[in-house]
Amino acid sequence: MNMLLKFNEEWARSSVNGALAIRKDINRIVDEICAQGYRNICWLGIGGTWASGMQAAVHMKEQSEIETWAENASEYNTTGNKRVGEGTVVITSSVTGSTVEVVEAVKRMQAAGAKVIGFIDIDTTELAKLVDYEIAYPVNEQLKFFMVADRFMQNNGEFSDCDAMYAEFEAHLAQALIDVEKKADAFGQEFAKKHWNDPIHYFVGAGNQWGATYSYAMCYWEEQLWIKTKSITSGEFFHGMFEIITKETPVTVFIGEDAQRPLSERVAKFLPRICENYTIIDTKDYELMGISEGYRKHISHLVMHAVNNRIDAYMEREKASNGYSPVLQTSGLLVVKQR
Repeated sequence: MNMLLKFNEEWARSSVNGALAIRKDINRIVDEICAQGYRNICWLGIGGTWASGMQAAVHMKEQSEIETWAENASEYNTTGNKRVGEGTVVITSSVTGSTVEVVEAVKRMQAAGAKVIGFIDIDTTELAKLVDYEIAYPVNEQLKFFMVADRFMQNNGEFSDCDAMYAEFEAHLAQALIDVEKKADAFGQEFAKKHWNDPIHYFVGAGNQWGATYSYAMCYWEEQLWIKTKSITSGEFFHGMFEIITKETPVTVFIGEDAQRPLSERVAKFLPRICENYTIIDTKDYELMGISEGYRKHISHLVMHAVNNRIDAYMEREKASNGYSPVLQTSGLLVVKQR
């Protein structure tokens, strides 16, 4: 049996199933809010959490009449947003529970009359005590956000087969994503060998994959690997970026399965005309046993995340084997050791 690098199958399974298990708590909270009445939904965050909020917002935009948007916490703290007030439901998430910008934004939004749902990993932190509804469960932030969105849409009469979909997810999603990682392992290894030392790498994505494209480039490649990146939506690719792409430029296009898929397909079809160093990652290339075709669009971003996990594992190995050690945090300064 081949062991995948930096892959714990049981942890992968339990993390997905554990997140799905809190759906009953999410439904209870959303049902209570719906019974009280609400006006709009705001996904609040900064960094990766803001990106997850973008994904949830576009997921709802495709299917729902409910007013919703993603709000950057630092921007809200300076600019505000007149849409936030009585009847606003704010959803946020935090690993530490102490992110300064998010704590301040939650206080300001509550002062304006909003109610806040928080997925806080540590339930003794300031943010966990601030929010009106708190669920403490780590990892799978995007899945948790989508479960909230889906319940609001279900209660709004816009998602009649929501329960049927989640019955399939509870039975099959964890194993399906494990299978994706196994299938993507060889690809991830080759990708890392080719791109571990790129001077810059361009990432393109759309729809519920766009937020993940943005955060993957920023939070992983820049913050952890220290590789310069540029991320852009598929629809905007033809309004600037394509002008500076040459045959040597490293470009990766993420193609998901929601309504904005054609935007990414257009980029993928165009790239061979100007570039010889591109990669197309299409979630349709990965079988999801037990998941109905019509439900794939709801989780294509999770499929892409599973593929990227394999890239990440080998990017870290390539960096290390070529003289780069993990990033160290010392007295507030980031230090990279190199042979």
